[in-house]
Amino acid sequence: MRHPLFLVAACCLAASVQAQQLAQDINEEVSSIDVTVKDLYGKQESGKVVITQFKPAGPGPFPILILNHGRSPTNRRDPPRFRYTKQARYFVERGFAVFEPTRIGYGEFSTQFDPEDSGGCNNKDFGPMAKAASTEILAVLDYAKRQPYADPRRVLLVGQSVGGYTTVATAAQNPDGLVGAINFAGGSGGDPVARPGNPCQPNRLEDMYVSFGKVAKAPMLWIYTENDLYFGPKHSKSWHEAFVKAGGKAEYHLLPPFAKNGHTLFSSGVEIWAPVVSEFLVKLGFPGEPVKMGE
Repeated sequence: MRHPLFLVAACCLAASVQAQQLAQDINEEVSSIDVTVKDLYGKQESGKVVITQFKPAGPGPFPILILNHGRSPTNRRDPPRFRYTKQARYFVERGFAVFEPTRIGYGEFSTQFDPEDSGGCNNKDFGPMAKAASTEILAVLDYAKRQPYADPRRVLLVGQSVGGYTTVATAAQNPDGLVGAINFAGGSGGDPVARPGNPCQPNRLEDMYVSFGKVAKAPMLWIYTENDLYFGPKHSKSWHEAFVKAGGKAEYHLLPPFAKNGHTLFSSGVEIWAPVVSEFLVKLGFPGEPVKMGE
């Protein structure tokens, strides 16, 4: 028998989905899984990961793409469910089945339990965040591989901001089928108001990238901008150099300033990053241009 709290959460999820108009042209669906993780303080809890799915028409099999969101510095409940439809559409048009998790501690089902809390600015610990997020991402990947239209042998990980950092962390675990990863403005500890361009404890984050570089095998693409107010070029260049020096494979692209804060490039500048990403996809053996599916 289902636990009453599980039934309440399921009903809330169904009501939330009904309240939003799903993107029919890319076959948007919503599901969820329960995952157990630990936070910075060693507390362990199970939480709900809501998965927004997009896919081309037809039976597949389609390569899998896991799309990982960032972290709001002020309100983890907003949005209620992450669904980068414009970005997902770019990848669906190139043949990918996209799975976008809203991780534990975010969205409509966010609670006081926050497994991605990394501590205060002067005492950052980025390890537990990476562990918790990658545990959830790998659980979503396992779910994706069980879908009849998915190809478990071809996996691409993509993430933005904290999601970019945790994408690199997950790629370093070398899951079966991983072909490559894309890190958009990845990092943590940034504050565009109090410390524009200068995140807290960047050297500790660099140490994390070194640890990932020592074991990661898949090729990656790292995209940053000159006017990122969370992670300035000085830091993104240093992180990339440390990652590569440790043994990781990653192309680094520093794009020109975008809008008032280049950190928003992934969400608001698809037309700018698309050519760079398309070139990388071709190198991995994926289509760089839209393809006709389902015929």
